[in-house]
Amino acid sequence: MRILHVGLGPLGKKLVHDLYDRGLGELVGAVDVSSELAGRKLASVVKGARSTLPVLPSLERFRAWSKVDCAIVTTSSSLERCEPTFRALLERGVPVVSTCEELVWPWLRRPDLAASLDALAKKKGGRLLGTGVNPGFVMDALPLFSTAVCRRVDSLHVWRIQDARSRRVPFQQKIGVGLDQREFLARVHAGTLRHVGLGESLHFLAQRLGWSIDHWDEELSIVPAARALDSGVGRVARGAGAGVRQVAHGFEGERLRIVLEFQAAIGQKDPHDRVLVRGEPELDLRIEGGIHGDVATSAITLNAAAVLPRAAPGLHDMSSVPLVHFAPARAAVERPARRAASARRTRRGAGAGA
Repeated sequence: MRILHVGLGPLGKKLVHDLYDRGLGELVGAVDVSSELAGRKLASVVKGARSTLPVLPSLERFRAWSKVDCAIVTTSSSLERCEPTFRALLERGVPVVSTCEELVWPWLRRPDLAASLDALAKKKGGRLLGTGVNPGFVMDALPLFSTAVCRRVDSLHVWRIQDARSRRVPFQQKIGVGLDQREFLARVHAGTLRHVGLGESLHFLAQRLGWSIDHWDEELSIVPAARALDSGVGRVARGAGAGVRQVAHGFEGERLRIVLEFQAAIGQKDPHDRVLVRGEPELDLRIEGGIHGDVATSAITLNAAAVLPRAAPGLHDMSSVPLVHFAPARAAVERPARRAASARRTRRGAGAGA
């Protein structure tokens, strides 16, 4: 793959590293607005990135559009903040995969913007997809795909319980690690502290399962540290915020159809991901230890970039693109093909000699 990458924060750097480390392709362009990064060689910014390309300060400075197979955008959770970048890429007909959480199901909060981006993508031949480990997989694509074996689905209950010690610092900051109760509540009221995407996952599931959600709610509370803890943001005092708990409920009439429980905290006990499908048959899937968020977000983004160009032009979700799966390195794909071609030549040669 020839990738144009926008956003070289901790997640963006990991994605670029994994692109090269997995042998999936190379960057044909890298963009970041940070004055500390702009102008530096990519190899000096990302360990293992075998590229002398300079990091550009804006998309306007990029010229090699004909070389781009797919663009990856890792800049913000907000659809509104990402909109100018998405438009600039879609105007060029580029397939775009982004970790913007609100893009996973943009019809929830900004249906007008979703319709506009969809129309632009179709007009210019571009594609746009939001994905990640959550939202994108654990609380939406995974439970939806698990219902493939069901003849009836009555309700879904999904848990994502994480020990945030191994997560990147921006994630720990996002879940309120180290804040006292007053600071935590102030940030909640300001809308700057929450796991973004729970509502998007809920409505994605409801739409694809044919449920009309009449009303839904989302509860958010602090997870206090039971003892003093170390974290990526410093020492966390006993009683201060170790993380966040969010629970969303979706109702069809008076019937509770969907419950999503998200809890991420430093030192969280019994981390796991779980999907419970009530229906026929009933399914109870549990992943002990849970899926590592940073590893999985990088992986699913690159794996999605490998299949998105095959989708029809337009705005997509994880159920409307070709099945996203592990993308092997190009050499691993080509070796069996070469062996098969060699075998065919051998057979033809043997037939001619006979």
